[in-house]
Amino acid sequence: MANIKRIFLIVLDACGVGELPDAMEYGDSGSNTIGNTARAVGGLHCPHLDRLGLGKIIEVDGLSTDLPALGGYGKMAERSPGKDSISGHWELAGLITERRFPTYPNGFPDGVTAEFTRKTGYEIMGNKPASGTEIIRELGEKHLKTGKLIVYTSADSVFQIAAHTDKVPLEELHRICLISREMLTGEHSVGRVIARPFIGRPGSFVRTADRRDFSLPPPDKTVLDYVLAAGIRTVGVGKIDDLFAGAGLAEKIHTRSNIEGMERTMELAKEVERGFIFVNLVEFDMLWGHRNDPQGFAASLETFDRQFGELLPLLAKDDLLLISADHGCDPTTPSTDHSREYVPLMTYSPGLPADVPLGVRSTFADVAATIAEVFGVSGTGNGESFWPVLLGGTGV
Repeated sequence: MANIKRIFLIVLDACGVGELPDAMEYGDSGSNTIGNTARAVGGLHCPHLDRLGLGKIIEVDGLSTDLPALGGYGKMAERSPGKDSISGHWELAGLITERRFPTYPNGFPDGVTAEFTRKTGYEIMGNKPASGTEIIRELGEKHLKTGKLIVYTSADSVFQIAAHTDKVPLEELHRICLISREMLTGEHSVGRVIARPFIGRPGSFVRTADRRDFSLPPPDKTVLDYVLAAGIRTVGVGKIDDLFAGAGLAEKIHTRSNIEGMERTMELAKEVERGFIFVNLVEFDMLWGHRNDPQGFAASLETFDRQFGELLPLLAKDDLLLISADHGCDPTTPSTDHSREYVPLMTYSPGLPADVPLGVRSTFADVAATIAEVFGVSGTGNGESFWPVLLGGTGV
């Protein structure tokens, strides 16, 4: 049996691979983030993802359907309701949520906004579902003149606060978000409070890379907790710390871009001897999916692919690489919100058999079950490990 010392789990945020059977209930019929993006741009040039078997999971223009994969390949359905980053990441870590986080298609109720003003000292404007870039274009100048904060939401369970850094310094915006996080409990336990700082002048406002998510803490232990308790180093790269409220992480590395996220991952690959490195690359979602920009999305995937090619030679026989996603965010559909989709599952270890079909998994928690089995920890009890399939090399 392979003796794995390190596991790298890289989440390509929002890189879904086709609508789930219940997508219609979420208004997401026809969504296929990677497939539709590739078609919209005339094909993807991602030779390393091609070698991992992405084109064997779904048809992707520019990728092969019959190239032998380096490791295992398949796709996973989300068992938790919703299509949020938190529920997606929690389920990857073995925690399945039973109810959807609250959403606010008509904005937040008066009681919530009044309490926000009372506790923070700031009045608000906006208070509606909106695109982040559009609402600062609409209300940014008024915000600068009045000092009122721009509060908005989306189809996801989020309470977003936008403020110009000249008007509200980043430290103050974070203080306001922490107050909001403590305030939003019970029936208003939104998944995330998000700080959305921006800069610029009227007509040319731009959001900065200093976004910060303030999430609900997981209601139970995840595989991160079990791995850490076993004395194995756990490192969160990107917004992993935010999504798990720091739980189960020995180290937290915040990054400002996908490129930096991959650079830090490669540094860890050279330095960590034994550990679980959990990486989120958010720009596919934040910069391209929500802005309905398939060209930008495709270019970002190709940039990742080039960096991923630099990571591959750093992996040894006692390493296991897992690549997946948390939901979709199809940039080719009218919606600018997340989409309810399957997510890809691609695995690789130089010490394991190649070209192993993993089939369609019934829950993202299969990833956590696999991590738990590999590291010999008890885990959450959710999901079915695909480790025996990878070892056997026969597929499902």
